[in-house]
Amino acid sequence: MRYKAVISYLGSGYVGWQRQLNGLSVQQALEEALEKVFGAPTHATASGRTDAGVHAEGQVIHFDAETSIPAEKIPFAVNAVLPDDISMLLCEEASEDFNARFCAKRKTYAYRLYLSRHRRPLLDPTHEHIPVPLDLAAMREAAKEIEGTHDFKCFEAAGSVIKNTVRTVYSVNISAGTLPIVPLASLPSELADVPMFLNLTTGEEFNCTVDISVTGNGFLYNMVRIIAGTLVYVGMGKLSVEDVRKAILSKDRTLAGKTLPAKGLHLIEVRYD
Repeated sequence: MRYKAVISYLGSGYVGWQRQLNGLSVQQALEEALEKVFGAPTHATASGRTDAGVHAEGQVIHFDAETSIPAEKIPFAVNAVLPDDISMLLCEEASEDFNARFCAKRKTYAYRLYLSRHRRPLLDPTHEHIPVPLDLAAMREAAKEIEGTHDFKCFEAAGSVIKNTVRTVYSVNISAGTLPIVPLASLPSELADVPMFLNLTTGEEFNCTVDISVTGNGFLYNMVRIIAGTLVYVGMGKLSVEDVRKAILSKDRTLAGKTLPAKGLHLIEVRYD
């Protein structure tokens, strides 16, 4: 019987999804747990590989197993033997031709930042710290240049062997949320309803979390991390909207922003419809 499951994991302690010789992978930890539950070696195929340090909230996998355990009960059995930083969220029977990788139609990743003068230790494992304000309005304008079908060579890291770098990005959304802060003095009454993270003079935002969510039909090596780095540079004023447009048209990696660290990247959802 083939099963489809959704798993979540904190990638900090792993060398990525795929089995590696240089350390423990999420795949290895999961397959060892599946073998304990089913009593036989069980291979798990994911919708795609996540790199070392990248997290997942909605990674989709498939595996084949012969078991009397009802599909909806399998997560309880598997989670009992998984490490605390990996969890199976749901499981269901799937058709024999379902393939978590090749049947996927679109994926959503989120790159997560927090804007704060000082580090926030509770956010650091899963967010990138930006110690300066960002102009989110400019970032949203630049994000529109990325949406659509383009050759995204400028957002591909060195070392990739993929020849076709054309992809479709369905949406790039940027959202902000407040960070808990303690004001040193009470706010003037006219600012009582203004979000604490918004600078009314410059339009820049600070003391907030920022999610850069990208949905596409596929991604190049480090593509989302480079998109996020490029948009952060726009928010800082280091790049303009026109610069982003030129980078895409020229296919020149040197014209885009830096590759942000893996810890801020989260695989949010995989869609099959």
